[in-house]
Amino acid sequence: MPFKLEPRREPNRTMLYASPVIAVALTALAGLLFFAALGYNGTLAIYDILILPVIDATHWIDLGVKAAPLVTIAIGLAIGFRANVWNIGAEGQYVMGAIAGTGVALHAGGTEGAWALPVMCLAGALGGALWAAIPALLRARLKVSEILTSLMLSYVAIQVLYFLVRGPWRDPEGFNFPQTRSFTDVESMPILIDGTRLHLGIPIAVLIAMAVWVVMSRTLVGFELRVSGLAPNAARYAGFREQRTVWLALLVSGGLAGLAGIFEAAGPFGQITPNFPTGYGFTAIVVAFLGRLNPLGILIGGVVLAVSFVGGELAETSVGLPSAAIGLFQATLLFLLLGVDMLVWYRIRRIAPAIAPSAAPAVVRSAS
Repeated sequence: MPFKLEPRREPNRTMLYASPVIAVALTALAGLLFFAALGYNGTLAIYDILILPVIDATHWIDLGVKAAPLVTIAIGLAIGFRANVWNIGAEGQYVMGAIAGTGVALHAGGTEGAWALPVMCLAGALGGALWAAIPALLRARLKVSEILTSLMLSYVAIQVLYFLVRGPWRDPEGFNFPQTRSFTDVESMPILIDGTRLHLGIPIAVLIAMAVWVVMSRTLVGFELRVSGLAPNAARYAGFREQRTVWLALLVSGGLAGLAGIFEAAGPFGQITPNFPTGYGFTAIVVAFLGRLNPLGILIGGVVLAVSFVGGELAETSVGLPSAAIGLFQATLLFLLLGVDMLVWYRIRRIAPAIAPSAAPAVVRSAS
C-alpha cells in the first residue's frame, strides 16, 4: 500500500521528545546488524557500547570525563543553530583553544602562581572565539557560508597543532616525541576525587548548561537569537540586526569550544599531542540535536554520546571492533535522529488505491 508524508499543522509534542529515544533504539538495532555483518558478535558489541557503561559504576566517572567537553561544545553550537548560524567547525575552535591555553602555560615557564590556570582558561576561550571570528567576519561582511569556512578552518587548526608539537613546542626532554611538556599541578584542572579523573571541568559544564538555559529562555538576548532563527523577517522588523546575531552566535560557540579544549588539555591529557583532536567538535553536533538544542537536554545527550565513547573503547577490547566502526555507529545515530525528526513535522498517511477508469462503468451499472 503506498504512503505519503502529510505536513502537520503544528509540531507533534509527543514525537518531539520521543524521536531521540526512537533514534537510539534504531541505532542499536542497525549497529547490531552492521557489526554482525562484519563478522563480530553484534549482541555483545551493543551490550558493551550502550549497556555496560551505564550499569557498571566503575565507568561512571569516565562518562563524566567524556561528557563534559561534548556538553560544553554542544551548548555553544546549539546557540548558533537556534539562531540559524551553522558553526560546523567546533573541532578547530576546540583545538585552537587548547593551543592558546597551552601557549600561556609554556610561556609562563612552569610558574607556581595560582593565576596560571584561570589565565589559561581565559586564553582558551579567546583562542576558540577568535578562530570562530574568521567565519563570522566572512558571513557578516561577504555573505560567505559559515558552514564551509568553519569546517575548512578545522583542518587548518589541526595542521597548526601538528606544526607546534613537532617544532617549536616539542618537549626537549620528551625523547623526541611530538608533544609539549606536561603541565604542572597549578596548570592542571583540579581533581575532585583523589585517585580518579573527575576534574573541575565536569561541574563547570553543568553550570554552563544551566546558565545558558536561563539566558536563552529568560533574557532579551536569548529571545533575539531564537527569533532570528525562527522568523528572520520578523527579527529584522523588530530591529534585531543579522550581523549582530551572526557575531554573537559564532563568538560564543567558538569560545565555549575553546574552553572545552583547554579543559581537556589541562585535564585528562595533561599536555597536547598530535592525538589531541578527538572528534569532540564533530560529535557535539550529534549531542546538540539529540538534546533538542536545549541546554538541559544537551546534558542528557552528552551522557548518551559519552556512553558510546566509553562503550566503544570497551567493545574494541572485548569484541575487537575497529575504532572506525564506533565512529560509524555515532554517525548513524545522527542520521537516524534527523530521519525520525521528520515525524515531528509530518505524519505518514496511506494513499487509497484509485479506481481504474475501465472499471468505473461496471461499478455504475452494478449500483443501478
